[in-house]
Amino acid sequence: MPEVKYRPNIGAPRTPANEEPAAERARDFRPVDTGYTKADAIAEANRCLDCKKPLCMEGCPVGVHIPQFIEKIREEDWAGALETIKNDNLLPSVCGRVCPQENQCEGKCVLGRKGEPVAIGQLERMLGDMADEVGKAPECKPKNGKKVAIVGSGPSGIACAGELAREGFDVTVFEAFFTGGGVLTYGIPEFRLPKAIVKREIDGLEQLGVKFEYNSVAGRLFTAEELFEDEGFDALYLAVGAGLPRFLHVPGENLPGVYCANEYLTRTNLMRAYEFPEYDTPVRHGKNVVVFGGGNVAMDAARTALRLGAEKVTLAYRRTEAEMPARRAEIHHAKEEGVEILELSNPLRFLPGPDGFVSTIELQRMELGEPDASGRRRPVAIPNSEFAIPCDVAVTAIGTRANPFAKLCADVELDRWGLIQTDEDGRTSNPKVWAGGDIVTGAATVILAMGAGKTAAASIKKTLLGEE
Repeated sequence: MPEVKYRPNIGAPRTPANEEPAAERARDFRPVDTGYTKADAIAEANRCLDCKKPLCMEGCPVGVHIPQFIEKIREEDWAGALETIKNDNLLPSVCGRVCPQENQCEGKCVLGRKGEPVAIGQLERMLGDMADEVGKAPECKPKNGKKVAIVGSGPSGIACAGELAREGFDVTVFEAFFTGGGVLTYGIPEFRLPKAIVKREIDGLEQLGVKFEYNSVAGRLFTAEELFEDEGFDALYLAVGAGLPRFLHVPGENLPGVYCANEYLTRTNLMRAYEFPEYDTPVRHGKNVVVFGGGNVAMDAARTALRLGAEKVTLAYRRTEAEMPARRAEIHHAKEEGVEILELSNPLRFLPGPDGFVSTIELQRMELGEPDASGRRRPVAIPNSEFAIPCDVAVTAIGTRANPFAKLCADVELDRWGLIQTDEDGRTSNPKVWAGGDIVTGAATVILAMGAGKTAAASIKKTLLGEE
């Protein structure tokens, strides 16, 4: 029988996501999207053009062989498809949910030039979620006698840990919190990334032999030299993130009821404040909640406020919606659920009510001027345009800065923003220390942090095994 040549279903529309009704999902923490079925996945895989030069791979920071796993989906070889992904990405369930595919793999898809790209993120997520059904632990090389310490169990740290464990290294991850996952656990809400998914990925690393030491604050409980001299580690990878919040620096910002997004989301996500008093951590539930910012964190905070019972949630942003750095899907979901976007508005001061809590915010209207260093048009204040809106909970989500733990832990060179300076392989000025993720780049995406972890792991392997 001659081989039947694959013919893509070019005219088929993109297979829609299976989303919960907005009015219902906005009032609890259920997942927004229940994911593709097998039939959905096969239909979407049949849209792939199977390009000879797969540009989608160029857009993937960890180099997943996208056409190969899509081909295996068409063949209904689910185990093979998952194995193909996990050769390059140990966290497909996570990346399929939170990566900005529209700027990466899907953004490069040829189908997207005149229509809708292949839903690569949905396919990746679906395969990752099948791990318990068809997955198997990746094979590890024999132990090579080398020990590597990793500080931080966020995306970059666990990506590095997984790569090194597969290569036969003895890996220990030191985490400041009482559980693993870093920003995946404390920063991203349950409705976008269920914590059971993160735990499953951490459990998978433990099956590879990775050890996790929780409640271990680098720079306070130990230093790099102590890890090398006393514990016998041969290398250290710093993946502590850049989780120090930025503030507005306006009057009244310290009033009760005004949160930074780090605290607001950590209380809710990591410490399950939405289930208080069953869990011991409270968080203030406001009727009129105002969130400042335009990124994914701001969207997470605004949508969390809705689920905590807010009657009105306003997202105030000093530029327009078009300049928001958040994923388009997150903006769409937020608006669909009822979040109101207040464009071209900048806070001037927070005012208290009779009980001492914040009750009003004064803002000033803005207009867009010339582009700034980011390439976006700079917001400029309009004189005599002040106005006020009611607010009993405010959340600032305007970015983060470098954590100080890296410098406290290891003697490495920093730039003027406190970020660690590295070469393209993640090497720092200390020959035994590598670094990657947000502590090197500043706040970025999960997949870019994972890419840095993979790059550093390859460099650590070459150095410790004398392969350079």
